Amino acid sequence: MGKITKFGKDGEEITMKETPTSHQPEAQDDVSMADAGEEGEEGEEEYEEGEGTKVRLLPGSTPTAASFEFLDENHTLGNALRYVIMKNPDVEFCAYAIPHPSEAKMNVRIQTYEGTTAVEALRKGLRDIQDLCDVVSDKFLEARKDFTEKKAAASA
Repeated sequence: MGKITKFGKDGEEITMKETPTSHQPEAQDDVSMADAGEEGEEGEEEYEEGEGTKVRLLPGSTPTAASFEFLDENHTLGNALRYVIMKNPDVEFCAYAIPHPSEAKMNVRIQTYEGTTAVEALRKGLRDIQDLCDVVSDKFLEARKDFTEKKAAASA
């Protein structure tokens, strides 16, 4: 299983830990998950727990029902991701669990109706959360700018 990466305008690899969500490049086609979830596999997916590796497909997954393990994530992402993924009409079931409080791991289970895969639903959910965070950030920056302008005008 490959790591999820994005590439900047100059072709430099950028991991999700290196930049805030609102500053990540918009090139969605460069995200690679090694075509995970297209065929069910019995053995455990191999991956290296190196920097940048955040998600892996857990064994026993099929195209429409898969479990994913996120490293260094918790309820903050888990609950938001579950909520956003369940808004997708192609998703039948989505849940997350923290296997043990002392481990920095979060598992997400996604089951979809025929016609879409669990990996596609996960990608869409992550993109939707990123878009939502960008909107919140833009609104906050706009409100802060308006506030500072009003404060400056009032003190002048």
